[in-house]
Amino acid sequence: MRLRPIDLAREHGLSTQAVRNYEEAGILPPAERSPHGYRGYAPRHAAALRTFLALIPAHGHATAGAIMRAVNGGVTEEALRLIDESHAQLSGDRQTLEAVERALRDLTPPRDLAPGVTFIGPLARRLGVRPATLRKWERAGLVVPRRDSRTGYRVYTPADVRDVLLAHQLRRGGHGLEQIARVLERVRAAGGPEPLEATLREWRGRLTVRGLAMLAGAGALDTYLGTS
Repeated sequence: MRLRPIDLAREHGLSTQAVRNYEEAGILPPAERSPHGYRGYAPRHAAALRTFLALIPAHGHATAGAIMRAVNGGVTEEALRLIDESHAQLSGDRQTLEAVERALRDLTPPRDLAPGVTFIGPLARRLGVRPATLRKWERAGLVVPRRDSRTGYRVYTPADVRDVLLAHQLRRGGHGLEQIARVLERVRAAGGPEPLEATLREWRGRLTVRGLAMLAGAGALDTYLGTS
């Protein structure tokens, strides 16, 4: 069966130029050419396009394209490596989300820490870390206590203590400072841990959608490999 670019494009609401671009990028196998230079596609090209579009929600446009180029180039191992990396990233994101949820549940200020503002020494001692650690977290942007105008000492407000406790929980879980800084930025943007719950639900929902997209993409890719 000979298919035209418009036949592939119409199925997905694409332009014929997009189909030609995908072929030139190696996402579709090379088309046969008529004596007049017109492209002729086959059902395999239609399957390649369906597979690519199914892989995008799972792996992103760039990685989906790289997977298709590897498959069309006969380097299936490279395609599988890229898929493994995406699964590892999704697993890491899920572990981070679960760590944040656990840390927020355990976010209880120490009972022997004075209410209100506190200073770096008492806070460090209560957490069992060195003041230098808190200063390192400050340089990384995890928490930025204000300075007392008279003494110049760092002053930690209850919100600062909350951020330090959350950072402490996540560090104990093995998470990096940059990752923790992004989490704390979410907490501050949400106005605290309680409003963040809606953000966490949305985050979990996105991970579920991506996981399901990976299943759909894997099915499409398996079908395409069977036609190759």
